[in-house]
Amino acid sequence: MPEASGPLALSVVLPARDEAAGLPAVLAGLRAALGGIAHEVIVVDDGSADATGAIAREAGARVLRHPYPMGNGAAVKAGIRAARGEVVALLDADGQHDPADLPRLLEALGPEWAMVVGARTSGQAGLHRALANRIYSGLASYVSATPIPDLTSGFRVVRRDAARRFLYMLPNTFSYPSTLTLSLLRSGRPVRFVPVAARPRAGASKIRLLRDGSRFLLIILRVATAFSPLRVFLPASFLSLLGGGAVYGWYWWRAGAPMLTNGIQLLWVLGALLFFLGLLAEQVASLRFDRSEEG
Repeated sequence: MPEASGPLALSVVLPARDEAAGLPAVLAGLRAALGGIAHEVIVVDDGSADATGAIAREAGARVLRHPYPMGNGAAVKAGIRAARGEVVALLDADGQHDPADLPRLLEALGPEWAMVVGARTSGQAGLHRALANRIYSGLASYVSATPIPDLTSGFRVVRRDAARRFLYMLPNTFSYPSTLTLSLLRSGRPVRFVPVAARPRAGASKIRLLRDGSRFLLIILRVATAFSPLRVFLPASFLSLLGGGAVYGWYWWRAGAPMLTNGIQLLWVLGALLFFLGLLAEQVASLRFDRSEEG
């Protein structure tokens, strides 16, 4: 993979931390899969303690190194900033993504899609992680009003300009795929999902279900309130108003006469406040998005 100069069709970004075991096979797979495409490979060494950077450099990849581990998302952002290709391909360096699937994702991108995600159809995740992914994907599908079969897949191709527009929203953790997917969808950019098969990764996973899972949920809510606040505030308002009405009806049924307690009034006031707060947040989000589109 010789160093290229000038504009390129494709930049492949691999965030890597202590991935010396699986990286050689991934780089060899990329050479075989992308032989006829003008491309560059950028390996972002996220403060590895092993020979990850040296292996990537010997294979001809551009290597960006963090002086200490800053996170998978931080490595991805550094790679996207350095990318020269019109399209950026993101995949993990641990071997669970098959580079042979990359041409298929590029073909699916076509001229009309902003991003194509490799949606995993199989893998080595346990039952608890598969269930968590299903919950995240279901919640994200509601927030974005678009079916999302795989929210957390790190295997994707995205147009560089679209990815750079939302870099400021991407976290430094493993949850960057969730943020990028939701940001593009809520901004009206089309995202396509193509089935791919996941392979066993080389080495131990660095994702922790409870720690990173809670971050996924917070990020989904953050993106929802940033782009479509009413998708969050309206259900909360409705539940508060409905709860107050249910308590009011229960008291009426039990006592035989209407009773307007402080608790009922509090629920109704809270419901009204959430509704109007959602409307205000919707207007702020629209103004913010309009400015980001102009920039």
